[in-house]
Amino acid sequence: MHRRKFLTYSSTLLLTPIFLDSNNFLPDSDFIQTIEGKLELSKTGLILSHEHVLVDFIGAEKFSSSRYDQNEAFAKIIPFLMEAKRIGYSTFVECTPQYLGRDIALLMRLAKASGLNIVTNTGLYGSQNGKFLPSYVYTETSREIADRWIKEWKNGIEGTGIKPGFIKISVDKSPIKDFQRKLIEAAAIAHLATGLSIASHTGEAPAALEQIEILRTKGVHPSAFIWVHAQSEKNTDLHLQLANQWAWPSYDGIGWGNPEEYLRLLLFAKENKFLNQVLISHDAGWYRVGESNGGEYKGYTTIHNMLLPLLQNNGFTNEEISKLLVTNPGNAFQIKKRFFKPDNKVIV
Repeated sequence: MHRRKFLTYSSTLLLTPIFLDSNNFLPDSDFIQTIEGKLELSKTGLILSHEHVLVDFIGAEKFSSSRYDQNEAFAKIIPFLMEAKRIGYSTFVECTPQYLGRDIALLMRLAKASGLNIVTNTGLYGSQNGKFLPSYVYTETSREIADRWIKEWKNGIEGTGIKPGFIKISVDKSPIKDFQRKLIEAAAIAHLATGLSIASHTGEAPAALEQIEILRTKGVHPSAFIWVHAQSEKNTDLHLQLANQWAWPSYDGIGWGNPEEYLRLLLFAKENKFLNQVLISHDAGWYRVGESNGGEYKGYTTIHNMLLPLLQNNGFTNEEISKLLVTNPGNAFQIKKRFFKPDNKVIV
């Protein structure tokens, strides 16, 4: 395999520089889908796997891009993306779904200005009792909903030609409500048609386990499932249980949480040999529509400035850190159909 130059990821706060090779572990033929097209896994560089730029909590029935000034939002957001690029990140997974602030035109402007590879999504956000769901969810079948998402993959989003890179859904606590089950079933159908991974805003493990079982019944292997906000589950034995089924625990609130707590989770993953299935990110950003100039915006530097020194000081190797920021998110978001069979193997 052709080896690219090592990426130097260092800071004055780090005791030693961290050298991350974005070629490690990744076959040349595989790719993720960014808003600017296919991107080979060997070219992703460092990946932030769960972030936001703009959100609007008004609800699906009132959401409209006319509620904010895109130029104002761009001006507020771009310095933070350029800072992320400057400290070493190359790929940025933007997780805001439709009806909650997904703005494809804004994302393209930000990608071109920052130089980041930005990944957007298809899907719908079902938690908070369906506040962010359009009315058609309650009348259409899971097949009809899935067809909407498949169409975005085939033809592009909102007439732009820009394709999503994953499916974003969300649920409340277990037991999962019927309309949320419909979203999970739609995600399964769409995954098998497109190869897009399924990232589900979940939190506690029982709802994640319930979703995995639904996906299995629809023929989707758990390796297609990203357990978003897994840090909310305090029982680490359940983290291991999900990892043993090949799901992806995503510890993605580092922009808001205590880095020591994330160190604890990552040490547990390392000790129990599932570090190669873990994702880390900030869940930061958040230009909030309706607040003056978007309110307080949180940047994407906590991993670099606080978590990485902790990892180094606690025995994590450069190769292990590379897994967390390059290999794992590349593998989790690669476009790949993952079928579930009774022998529990991934069939491609």
